[in-house]
Amino acid sequence: MEREPRMYFLPHDPKFHFLGQPELLTAAVAPAEEKTPAAAWLARLELPTWGLIALIYGGWLATVLHWRELDPWLGTPVLIALSAWYMSLQHELIHGHPTRHAGFNALFGQLPLAVWYPYAVYRDSHLAHHRDEKILTLPGADPETYYVSLQSGRPLGRALRRFRNTSGGRLLAGPALAWSQTVRSAWRQRNRKTIVTWGWHLALLAALLVFLHGAGISPWYYLFAVAYPALSLTMVRSFYEHRAVEATQGRSVINEAAWPWRLLFLNLNYHLVHHLHPGLPWFHLRQAYLAERETYLERSDGFVERGYLPLLWRHRGTPVIADIHPFA
Repeated sequence: MEREPRMYFLPHDPKFHFLGQPELLTAAVAPAEEKTPAAAWLARLELPTWGLIALIYGGWLATVLHWRELDPWLGTPVLIALSAWYMSLQHELIHGHPTRHAGFNALFGQLPLAVWYPYAVYRDSHLAHHRDEKILTLPGADPETYYVSLQSGRPLGRALRRFRNTSGGRLLAGPALAWSQTVRSAWRQRNRKTIVTWGWHLALLAALLVFLHGAGISPWYYLFAVAYPALSLTMVRSFYEHRAVEATQGRSVINEAAWPWRLLFLNLNYHLVHHLHPGLPWFHLRQAYLAERETYLERSDGFVERGYLPLLWRHRGTPVIADIHPFA
C-alpha cells in the first residue's frame, strides 16, 4: 500500500503543500499539525542563518586581527575553512535567506573573503542553474556543468578536462580552470553590467588585501595559501553533484556525508532535496530528508553516495564523469 506523503508547514507561505508535489514546496520545517503560531514566527526569523553570518564574519575577523599571535599553521586552516564556509553562506543568500529581500541578503555576500568571484556573477550563474531541472548537466544551458557537447580542442585541452574530472585534478587544477573560464566569459561580454560588477569586486578585493597586509598577512599568501585551497575545498561538494541521465530527478546526488561535511556545505550534500525544494533553508534540509528518506532514495534513481572521502579516493585516477555529455 502506497504511503501518504507527509504534509509540511511553509514558513514563508501561509498555505500547506504535500511533499509528494515537490514543485509546490518551497520550505518545510515541521509537520503542520505540530506548528504553533509562535514557532512559525521563530522559523521566519531564520535565527540559525543569522548566527551563521555572525560566526563566519566574526571568526574570520578575529583570526585576521590575531594573526600575529596565532601560528600560521593554525591560522591558515582556520581561514581556509571559514572562507569555504562563507561560499556556502553565499549560496544561502542567493536562495532567499535569511530574509525575503534579495538586495538586503546580498549585502552579506559582497565582501570577497573567498576572493575569486563577484557575488553577482555567482548569483546569476547559480539561479540560471536552477532555472529548469530539464537543463541540468546540459552544455550551453547549465552554467555549472562539467560536461562538453563535443570532443573538440587541442589534445592538451582534452587532457586537462579529463584530469579535472578526477579528484586530484578537481582539487589541484579545478579552481584555476573554473576561474579562468569565468574571466574569459566576462571579457567576451564586456558590457556595462559586467564592468561595474567586476570593478566593484576588484575595488573591494583591493581594500581587503590592504587590510590583510596591515594585519600581517601577505596578499599573495592569502590568495594562494588561503583562498585557492578554500575554493578547492568547496569543489569537494560539487565533484559529483550532478550526472547526465534521462530522469531529471536522477541527476542530483544524495550524499549521506558525515556531520563535518554537512556543516561545512550547509547540508547541500542532500542535493536532490535542495533541487526539489530550492527555497528550503539549510538548517531544515536534513530534517526534510530524514522525514522522507526512502522516498528521496527512490527518486534519486540510485544516485547515492556514502561520503565524500570514499568518493574522492575511488576517483583519484579515474574520471568521475565522461567528458562528453551522452545526450546533449
